[in-house]
Amino acid sequence: QVQLVESGGGLVQPGGSLRLSCTASGNLFRVFTMTWYRQAPGKQRELVASITPGGSPNYADSVKGRFSISRDNAKNTMYLQMNSLKPEDTAVYYCNRPLAPTWPWGQGTQVTVSS
Repeated sequence: QVQLVESGGGLVQPGGSLRLSCTASGNLFRVFTMTWYRQAPGKQRELVASITPGGSPNYADSVKGRFSISRDNAKNTMYLQMNSLKPEDTAVYYCNRPLAPTWPWGQGTQVTVSS
């Protein structure tokens, strides 16, 4: 069973930057498209960005031009570089494959953008 561990969140002022990491156990990570999601309080989980096994990215309109997704298949790790952060980016960020059934969800990493 794949285990996902997200890290790198924190408190940052508007306009600041953070880099999130998602590490997967096992040998399946490199085979699948992977996705960053986020869930703000009282809202449904939403897709932020995804990346194919070969590294082709796709972004939600709300983060285009500010966030950058990447992956290192040798390290079973995916990244999300978040720049020009806004208060509306505040959420718990999760990673998973978009294919059903998803792998068990990790604990997520909290990102809070506030002055």
